[in-house]
Amino acid sequence: MNPISRRAQCAQSACSTPVLSQSTARSRWLSGARRVALGAMLAGALGGAMSAAQAAGTLRVAMSLSDIPLPNGQTDQGAEGMRFMGYTVFEALVAYDLSSASKPVTLIPGLATGWEVDAKDKLRWVFKLRPGVKFHDGSAFNAQAVVWNLDKILNDKAEQYDAKQAAQGRGRIPTVKSYKVLDDLSVEIVTSEVNALLPFQMAWIVMSSPAQWNAVGKSWDAFLAKASGTGPWKLQTYVPRERAVLTRNAEYWDKARVPKLDSMVLLPVADASARVAALRSGQVDWIETPPPDAMDSLKGAGFTISSNVYPHVWPWHFSRVEGSPWNDIRVRKAANLAIDREGMKALLGGMMVSAKGMVPPNSPWFGKPAFEVKYDVAAAKALMAQAGYSKEKPLKLKAIISPSGGGQMQPVLMNELIQQNLAEIGIQVEFDVRDWNALLANWRAGVKDASTKGAVATNSSYFSQDPFSALIRHVDSSLMPPKGTNWGYYSDPEMDKLFDGIRTEFNPAAQTAIVAKAHERFVNEALFLFVAHDVAPRAMAKKVKGFVQAQNWFQDFSGVTVE
Repeated sequence: MNPISRRAQCAQSACSTPVLSQSTARSRWLSGARRVALGAMLAGALGGAMSAAQAAGTLRVAMSLSDIPLPNGQTDQGAEGMRFMGYTVFEALVAYDLSSASKPVTLIPGLATGWEVDAKDKLRWVFKLRPGVKFHDGSAFNAQAVVWNLDKILNDKAEQYDAKQAAQGRGRIPTVKSYKVLDDLSVEIVTSEVNALLPFQMAWIVMSSPAQWNAVGKSWDAFLAKASGTGPWKLQTYVPRERAVLTRNAEYWDKARVPKLDSMVLLPVADASARVAALRSGQVDWIETPPPDAMDSLKGAGFTISSNVYPHVWPWHFSRVEGSPWNDIRVRKAANLAIDREGMKALLGGMMVSAKGMVPPNSPWFGKPAFEVKYDVAAAKALMAQAGYSKEKPLKLKAIISPSGGGQMQPVLMNELIQQNLAEIGIQVEFDVRDWNALLANWRAGVKDASTKGAVATNSSYFSQDPFSALIRHVDSSLMPPKGTNWGYYSDPEMDKLFDGIRTEFNPAAQTAIVAKAHERFVNEALFLFVAHDVAPRAMAKKVKGFVQAQNWFQDFSGVTVE
């Protein structure tokens, strides 16, 4: 079916995400009865949430997730989990400046007031901590707490080690070798190699309260119900798959960011139609990723649509193990030339930017690649013919996708269009549709893991705000699982040499030039299927005021009010 025709059809008959069955996922939509059941579940969750908080000062958010992110600290559910739980209840030593919608986001001091690398030993860093910070349970945040939190994800001999949190955080700081307390407000971190990107990486590692973990019986499961961090929001209620209620931390250390709301209710609503119905009926005040066919009608009904560019890419990550069809550069380039990105943009109501690489062309990291990612079906067919394939003799393969998830945009609609486009040039795609967390678990495990089940591509949206997240972690040969997230087991000595240059260059301008060379190689080698950059649309009721959508995957909810 033509994607635009499908869009028109959906406008008449409320499309939603497919059930999680491989045999039906590609084209079957949730029935009306299923949507009614989801509505009943949502109403029940809201009823419980509203009994825990006064409506006048409450923001009710329908996330695109299927479950509540774990309130353990190093939360799950990808970047959306970090947005709503990881950076609300908890905090990192390094933070992001999320105060402006008009300027790129930069790193700023968080629980650390500053950091520097030793001029004589560039493996050694010292982080100076913010004095007077308290965890929600009243215990002090200090250097001992930082070391305790690093142990919880890096030291499997520590009693507080948590495999779940380690799975989320360990790969973010792959070069951290050792760490120790210097004094109550100073921590030393030593890396295994020179790593100028360490501050970016430490921004992902959030702090849980050691005192609270001890108080609940040294159990991370017990900690979930009585979580304690240092953030502007406190966890009041946690009900898996139903709701979390966060309340205002009036004693938060940054008085400018003490929330104006009394509480924020988080609801997992993976079905896009159910999110829209909940917003229209007044059951929620805010929804993530409204479906494109609902945008115009939501605007017409007086709802606010907020969006902004941010460092994000939505690609297919290719397998590069022996026998993978993506080892042929002609196939990789053909696939990139086959995608009708402008048609996809129309399908999404304009809510995307076409990708020509891992970062947008206006990024200083883009460089000047020789291969141009564009829509050229004739050139794509010619490359496939050279590789021995055609519509009559197709290449058949399987890709892992999700029906929803943080940063995943509208993955079913988008992948259906990709499936159609690739079929035109002789690539027949079967989808393995998985829950977002299950997809991420396989992404961390790598393509060689048994859970891959024969797939040769996975579709996971990626944060691209720093060189490590944008480029290095995906293809560095030293970061193959379980050491990192080089899912496809790509190995290229020339690329590794560029990455070494990025890590060891502390001059920003010189580092940028090396990053651009690495990105040029990404594009020239067509290492991924480059599809889209998200603009993070969200819809909210008119009574929601004060939200400033930063150019970032993460957002600050402190200034939001509900009138």
